Amino acid sequence: MAVYRFLLTPRWLGILALTLVAATVMVFLGNWQLDRYRGRTEINERIDAGERMTPAPLHDALTAPTGGAGSTGPAPAEEKVWTRVTVTGRYDPTNTVLVRGRTVDSRVGFEVVTPLVLADGSAVLVDRGWIPPAPGGATARPEVPAAPTGDVTVVGRVHETESGAGAVDRRDGRLETRRISVPRLARELPYPVYGAYVLLDEQTPAADPLFTAVPVGHTNNWQNFGYIVQWWLFAGMTLFGYGWVARREARRAAGLDDTRPVDRAAEPEPSASA
Repeated sequence: MAVYRFLLTPRWLGILALTLVAATVMVFLGNWQLDRYRGRTEINERIDAGERMTPAPLHDALTAPTGGAGSTGPAPAEEKVWTRVTVTGRYDPTNTVLVRGRTVDSRVGFEVVTPLVLADGSAVLVDRGWIPPAPGGATARPEVPAAPTGDVTVVGRVHETESGAGAVDRRDGRLETRRISVPRLARELPYPVYGAYVLLDEQTPAADPLFTAVPVGHTNNWQNFGYIVQWWLFAGMTLFGYGWVARREARRAAGLDDTRPVDRAAEPEPSASA
């Protein structure tokens, strides 16, 4: 149509190019959030499935380490994370790890991780649970309940190593850290260690009642879903805005634009009432 020939001018072609680039970027951002939504949804499904499943032997979910002391076995396959497992061994309380700054039920305290040494001499780190700090503040070292002696059977879920590991210090016979980095902790231990740790659900003999089970939080996949809608909506609004501005320009060029301001000076004065 002749009234839309202005769209072929350099100015409007430039506006069209910018509009298409912006809309394309927004669509790609929406697709990226869609991938994150799917990934987080799969994690939540594995967490839920792990709560319901019958515990499997540890070696069904994790490959045994084959190196020497201080080495780490392979990390678990993605589909094995949050698998419920069972394993029997003996706790090594001389290498208990206090993990600082951990929050449960809005309280800051410590998680207690103790190596469980298996019959073949390898070990798996077991997060036995959360305990409050000693009186004096959130960083005051707590009294750690003694680990059971003799054979202990643990049931828990496979938790992959945490990222962002900081320093590991040994104080008064215990290791301390802020993150449960299995490879970093393994370097401080006198045996090979499995490549993930076990988040304790239950054990035989029973765990000390001072421990609070560490909850497994679901990922916020709905936040990603909201971003998907947001970016795709913005892309649609960008294209719609271009079309709306172009149509208004075409109506103005054709003399059909009724949004021009009224010239009040040209209007006749109202007559005085009798």
